[in-house]
Amino acid sequence: MCAMSRLLWTPLEQEKELESLLDRSNEQLCLIFKHSTRCPLSAMAKQRLERDWTFAERQLKPWYVDVLAHRAMSDRLAEHFGVHHESPQVLLIAKGRCFFDCSHLDISVTLLAEEIRRELEERA
Repeated sequence: MCAMSRLLWTPLEQEKELESLLDRSNEQLCLIFKHSTRCPLSAMAKQRLERDWTFAERQLKPWYVDVLAHRAMSDRLAEHFGVHHESPQVLLIAKGRCFFDCSHLDISVTLLAEEIRRELEERA
């Protein structure tokens, strides 16, 4: 992992952006962070991701959903990927499918790195 990478969120607000994410996930792993801007726990999870982020963008593309402003997108993600809606929540996406999700205090860069390693080993 690249030690000094900077996390640059891409907004996920509309269907066309979801289509872009799904297309991109065929070539690159993607992360979706579902965030409630009114929740202190969600703010803490986002801050921890940003503080501890070690992935280069070519390794993992980060997307961001404000679940209050874009509830329809949040619901669409739950439906499309077959996951229960939570906030904060992280989804890891590869080849159009969610291979891992976690929420609340389970969200950590260390856990994400482990799940990504596991996914890449299964593909090899």
